[in-house]
Amino acid sequence: MDLIKNWLVNLGIEGAMVNYLATGIMIVVIALLCILANYITKRIVLNVLTYYITNNRYQWDNYLLERKVFHKLSHVVPALIIYYCSYLFPGYQHLIEKGVALYMIVVVLLVLSAFLNAVNDIYNTYEISKARPIRGYIQVVKIFIYIIGAILLIANMMGESPVILLSGIGALSAVIMLVFKDSILGLVAGVQLTSNDMVRVGDWIEMPNYGADGDILDISLNTVKVQNFDKTITTIPTYALISDSFKNWRGMQNSGGRRIKRSIYVDMNSVSICSPEMVEKFKGIHCLQDYIAQKEKEIQQYNIEHGIDGSNRVNGRALTNIGTFRVYIQCYLQRHPKIHKDMTCMVRQLQPAENGLPLEIYAFTNDIDWAVYESVQGDVFDHIIAIAPEFGLRVFQNPSGHDMQSMLKSEPLERGYS
Repeated sequence: MDLIKNWLVNLGIEGAMVNYLATGIMIVVIALLCILANYITKRIVLNVLTYYITNNRYQWDNYLLERKVFHKLSHVVPALIIYYCSYLFPGYQHLIEKGVALYMIVVVLLVLSAFLNAVNDIYNTYEISKARPIRGYIQVVKIFIYIIGAILLIANMMGESPVILLSGIGALSAVIMLVFKDSILGLVAGVQLTSNDMVRVGDWIEMPNYGADGDILDISLNTVKVQNFDKTITTIPTYALISDSFKNWRGMQNSGGRRIKRSIYVDMNSVSICSPEMVEKFKGIHCLQDYIAQKEKEIQQYNIEHGIDGSNRVNGRALTNIGTFRVYIQCYLQRHPKIHKDMTCMVRQLQPAENGLPLEIYAFTNDIDWAVYESVQGDVFDHIIAIAPEFGLRVFQNPSGHDMQSMLKSEPLERGYS
């Protein structure tokens, strides 16, 4: 500063103008120095660092680069130059140092936030991140960092010690609990979800209370994002997964089998004991040949042992078309290439109702893909419904308009014959 003033005096400038011009020249020089330092840092140092990071064999440092941790850190260089040049302005040194300190605090907060985001990105590259996500914890750390940063900013502007402000936070604890209620609940819920392995990113969950039925995209401190099968996004509070019930389909996905549980309703008026002609017809069905031979032998032996008069079909034991049909479906499912052979596979009768006799198919496909599952299930029931008349059975359905028209057409014919 003295050199600049002497130079101005030698130029013939006198009085207060010397101080003003010297101060202005120094400010311009410092500004140019800051611009030069910033240019060197970003154009040279960062380019060299970027080249080294992108061409080494490590991948974790690429995430630091993507999150611009080093770019944000480069903003410190001009601030340091201004800070160390503040003594050149004795009257404003205190204000300059305070302003630089505030700027440095903001820069450090931005750098730490970017660094934590990079840590989360690095962690997500590992398989364990799906079972143990840490995004919620990182958000909690960010909240604490921002709170500490805000305290430091306020303390710096007030010229007081941060300890005094920290002591006052205890009195505001009730207000803080109210403001951060959702964050606190989310943190507790996140710990429980992670420790109990209740949900993971990629899990298919079903939560009707919130209209959620799809795959989890993200688990954060306050919310869980679910992409429904219609491609809409449902946001659920994290603590709702603890307080409310939901269905997680991960067990089905891990098992490798997807359950078919559907019934057809058989008209009970079509259920009957098999006639000899029907038995002979059924013997031509490959799946039933061994079954019918075994049953005929078993029934004949039973009737002989108990002295049953076989002239009346009511006496003793006999084959029924519904029982034979049930055995055929069981055999068909066991031979089906898309039905899981190591999981439960059965055909059972349920309680008869006004719609007929429910015949339920309970089996598992060996492919959990939704489209494949629906295709297999459709093929199975297509075959069952189409083959039922071959066993003398009728599938029940309520009368349709076509049925009513057929009845009206047949009624005049019956009257004519009568």
